[in-house]
Amino acid sequence: MSEILLEVEKLFCERDDRVLFSDLSFQVQAGELVQIEGPNGSGKTTLLRILSGLSRHFEGEIRWRGVPLADDLPAYARELLYFGHQAGVKSLLTPEENLRWYAALDTSIDLEQIDQALNAVGLKGFEDVPCHMLSAGQNRRVSLARLYLSQARLWILDEPFTAIDKQGVAAKENVLLAHAQRGGIVILTTHHELNLTQHVRRIHLDEHSGTS
Repeated sequence: MSEILLEVEKLFCERDDRVLFSDLSFQVQAGELVQIEGPNGSGKTTLLRILSGLSRHFEGEIRWRGVPLADDLPAYARELLYFGHQAGVKSLLTPEENLRWYAALDTSIDLEQIDQALNAVGLKGFEDVPCHMLSAGQNRRVSLARLYLSQARLWILDEPFTAIDKQGVAAKENVLLAHAQRGGIVILTTHHELNLTQHVRRIHLDEHSGTS
């Protein structure tokens, strides 16, 4: 049996006097792929932000490796990669400079790995172009290149396939699958129909909306 890394217990979140979800409990084991589903406005992004430690507007408890997040958030953050709606790149920097900045705290990542990551997301030849001169899709690719460099155990990804073409989508699916097979965890939202050889567990927020 795989190790249980993430535990969510009786999560409750309300926004603008409307309950997004209540009594939401689940556990995630090493090697799992989990897709959060629900209609627009059901709280998918809110849940991912809560799981990432970016929002404290909830009741209930979240534990990582058996330790409540509130007790040691910095340790949790070191094992987490969060990918939000925004590209999260510095527009005045080049793709290479953005990834060098991202990898600054990890001395095991070298320039060759950064170049390989940019090649993998289809940015070969754009390494030295300032990001403000790139398209929205290319900036999204700069951000996605972090997946090829990340040593984090837990990946939380909010619509990671936005503005990515079919070839790029297939490459990203392979990255997610490889991460899970190494014992990592992927929790994501997406409108894209995933095409993976591994089972994807789905958590439906509309079943916990407080109105069902």
